[in-house]
Amino acid sequence: MIKIPFCLIPPQLLKKISYFFQGAAKSINPFFPYLEIELERADMKINPRDYIAMCLASTSFFFIFFSLFLILLLSKKGYFLIGPLIVFIVGVFMLIQQLNYPKLSSRKKIKKIEVNIVSALRAILIQVNSGITLFDVMVIISSQNYGEVSLEFKKAVKEINAGIPQIEALENMATKNPSLFFRRAIWQLINGMKAGSDIGNVIKEITDSLSKEQIIQVEKYGSQLNPIAMFYMLVAVIIPALGTTFLIVLLSFVSLSETGTKIVFWSLYGLVVFFQIMFLGIIKTKRPNLLGE
Repeated sequence: MIKIPFCLIPPQLLKKISYFFQGAAKSINPFFPYLEIELERADMKINPRDYIAMCLASTSFFFIFFSLFLILLLSKKGYFLIGPLIVFIVGVFMLIQQLNYPKLSSRKKIKKIEVNIVSALRAILIQVNSGITLFDVMVIISSQNYGEVSLEFKKAVKEINAGIPQIEALENMATKNPSLFFRRAIWQLINGMKAGSDIGNVIKEITDSLSKEQIIQVEKYGSQLNPIAMFYMLVAVIIPALGTTFLIVLLSFVSLSETGTKIVFWSLYGLVVFFQIMFLGIIKTKRPNLLGE
């Protein structure tokens, strides 16, 4: 079942209601040319127009329900239009998030794949060099704990068992996968198989290439951390320390109540905590996927 974020309607009912929004979805669809690819790479088996229609249905229900709720809540105070206006603004942001959800989902999938890709390729290399056939290696990898990499190989194994040629199954896996490094590795493997090269040597070259990419990413990550660390020291350490000293001096000349003084310092504390959390998020997002957890 297709998951729509921030949806208040059960999926089955949402799918039925979405038929009334097919016309609007058809008009909006050209503005999202990559939505079909993003849906496919996020393993969401639905065409773009139906997905847009479901998003519109979900947002419309949200707007109607909460507009009526706020109108009834604020009617006694005479604020009839404020409620629908607030809900409309929130609904627009919610619709944007819903339409971008396949892209966000595929990014999460990319991270899960690239965390395990190097270790999975090393395991494949060891087993191929031991004389195990590539198909048997794929079966082994699909049953082991390599996260999304195991799931991708499991799909390929199912296709091969269903009668699809091995190379074609690998091509399907490479085409639909959102990870650039995974696609590159599989295409190199496919080209080696078509050229009749030794699979062990091909996988070794792929693994060495990704290992070099890891080193490049570590160096790039280190160069990015230096200015981030300097900015962190400035915003989260130096400015709060100087600001606290300045406030103490300033408040000694201003007759501010005890409650007001507490509010000022607690606000400064909250601001520092906010910056701490923000910097942790920045560092986490900058960390290369190939480095693992």
